[in-house]
Amino acid sequence: MINHVRERRTERGWSQADLGAKLGVSRQTINAIETGRYDPSLPLAFKIARLFGSSIEDLFQAPND
Repeated sequence: MINHVRERRTERGWSQADLGAKLGVSRQTINAIETGRYDPSLPLAFKIARLFGSSIEDLFQAPND
């Protein structure tokens, strides 16, 4: 899955630890999402999208989209 979490996070000047704290997950979870090693659960994807004021579709895309 392709995602734009890193770009959105760095635009706001947040570290991975900052984002993790805002979402209630670890920095390692944020790193795994950003590097594509972990696809977030649907509830976590909704939390991420809500935090960034975005839709899930704007943050996460299948590789062929």
